[in-house]
Amino acid sequence: MRISELARQAGVTTKAVRYYESLGLITPERLPNGYRNYDEDDVRLVREIRTLHRLGIRVERTRPFIECLAAGRAYADDCPASLASYREAIDELTERIEALSARRATLIANLDAAAHRCSGVVPPEEKDTGAMDYLTLPANLPVPEDDGAADHLPGTRVPGLALLDTAGRTVRLDTLGPRRTVVYVYPLTGRPGTDLPEGWNSIPGARGCTPESCGFRDHFQDLLEAGAGRVHGLSSQDTGYQREVVERLGLPFDMLSDPDLTLADALGLPTFEVEGLRLFRRLTLVLRAGVIEHVFYPVFPPNEHAEQVLTWLREHPL
Repeated sequence: MRISELARQAGVTTKAVRYYESLGLITPERLPNGYRNYDEDDVRLVREIRTLHRLGIRVERTRPFIECLAAGRAYADDCPASLASYREAIDELTERIEALSARRATLIANLDAAAHRCSGVVPPEEKDTGAMDYLTLPANLPVPEDDGAADHLPGTRVPGLALLDTAGRTVRLDTLGPRRTVVYVYPLTGRPGTDLPEGWNSIPGARGCTPESCGFRDHFQDLLEAGAGRVHGLSSQDTGYQREVVERLGLPFDMLSDPDLTLADALGLPTFEVEGLRLFRRLTLVLRAGVIEHVFYPVFPPNEHAEQVLTWLREHPL
């Protein structure tokens, strides 16, 4: 057969066949006119080379297997030299795995250090312009009162709403499975250089979305170890705005965007209005198998809320 037919049957390119031939792994018959003529044995050899290469054995090191077949063995790894090649390939993979594991550990350490770097220091240039420090809470913030607006939520089934997350995926809260999902709902996060609504600090429970997100970031791994399958923040801000927050704060989880407050309307979640904006009141839902298992409301202080959720998860193991 011609080289193109061999390549087709063996599932490789003609270029690969020529490379195998240059290494002496296959030696086709030469016809009087100079053309190469390949047979079924060559097809078997090329298939073997391809299989070994996919297992991580370099083409140049498949020779013991090819020679084993050429010696009449039924399998390419029936010979001692083939077994030795297996061991060498395993040793190389082990070294690569160890190197990758070391790199992964370093990346995890860097991520952990960055995730806990929640400094409340405002750069001098921002202090000069009177920029607000969104990472710390001012003293004497009004404490929100429990008005009973969330009493009906425990045991309620979550509606089948599709919300977009900051990774560009569609998330349905009613199909997240039997593991617990923590969804902390907040009004809006501030951004350096952007003014918050007038009188924001005087609205009970409004201020503190950024410190709250930092808290869930810093305790993210602890929450998973305590039984949370996943964590999401949720607000009415659009996905692009939330994506900037995720990147700026180094959040290890995705935010959910509900610009029309469809979840509030479906579940009767408490909301408030300021400067013509309708916003979520701060609360946290613990979901399990499409049902609200627990509700934190009101939430205060927001910068300590992740620890409150962590304590509840540890005290109520599945």
